[in-house]
Formats: sequence, C-alpha cells, structure tokens
Amino acid sequence: MPFISALGLDIGKKRIGVAGCDGTGLIAVGLTTIERKSLDQVLKELGQLAEQRRVQVLVVGLPYSMDGTLGFQARYVQKVGQTIAQSLNLPLEYVDERLTSFQAEQLMVAQNISPSRNKGLIDRKAACLILQQWLDQSRIKAPETLLP
Repeated sequence: MPFISALGLDIGKKRIGVAGCDGTGLIAVGLTTIERKSLDQVLKELGQLAEQRRVQVLVVGLPYSMDGTLGFQARYVQKVGQTIAQSLNLPLEYVDERLTSFQAEQLMVAQNISPSRNKGLIDRKAACLILQQWLDQSRIKAPETLLP
C-alpha cells in the first residue's frame, strides 16, 4: 500500500482545526488547533507540520450554504486555502463540510465534553471529519491509489 500523508483543515476566522492521517490513509486524527494571530504565523505552523508529516495534499472543508451555493464564508475559505496551498507548494482539494462542526459538537456531547468550553476541540474534530470524508471518498474513487 502506498504512503499517504494529508492535512485536513477546518478554516475559520479565529482558529484553524488541523487533522492528519496515518500513513496508510485509512484513519484521520485531530492534530492541533491553530489560534490565528497572523497569516505568517499560520503559514509557519502549517509549514512545520507539513514538513514533519511529509504532507502530500491539503484537504480543506468548504462551507457550502445549505442550498449548495458558495456564500461569503466559502469564498473566504477558498482564498485562505489557496494562499496556504501556494505557500506550502501543495495541491489543494476541497470537501463539502456542511454540518461538520455540528457533528463534532454532537460527538463531544456524547463524550460528556462541553462544546462551549472547548471551541478549539470542535475545530480539530471538524478537521478530522473533513479529512476522513476525503480519505473515504478517495478510496472509493481509486482503491489502488489514494491520490488522484
């Protein structure tokens, strides 16, 4: 089985949830939440992670509106995602992230963790759900190789 390393990102205005996967591309795990202070600081932290994990692709959750259109937030996420991908010289893929933050909150409630006190954890779990969705879709599309 080929080695795969992807970073999943849940991009928000205050924080970026970050997830990674095991080398087989089967399981996504939450890695960290980056508190956004400046774009340079975000790029530095993501660059270090990408280098340490030998990342091959960035997977960004795109917040479509419930009617399937791209609104203001989705266009903002696209702009930030493209900036990150260009800075890190990595290919960029998008995943429909509708309701991932809600799903992350529900997972936390099921674990008796307060979502209101753990916003960073919500972002990290949402990034994990985004990346897992991409990994699962990639296996269905091309089971012999994970990357297109």
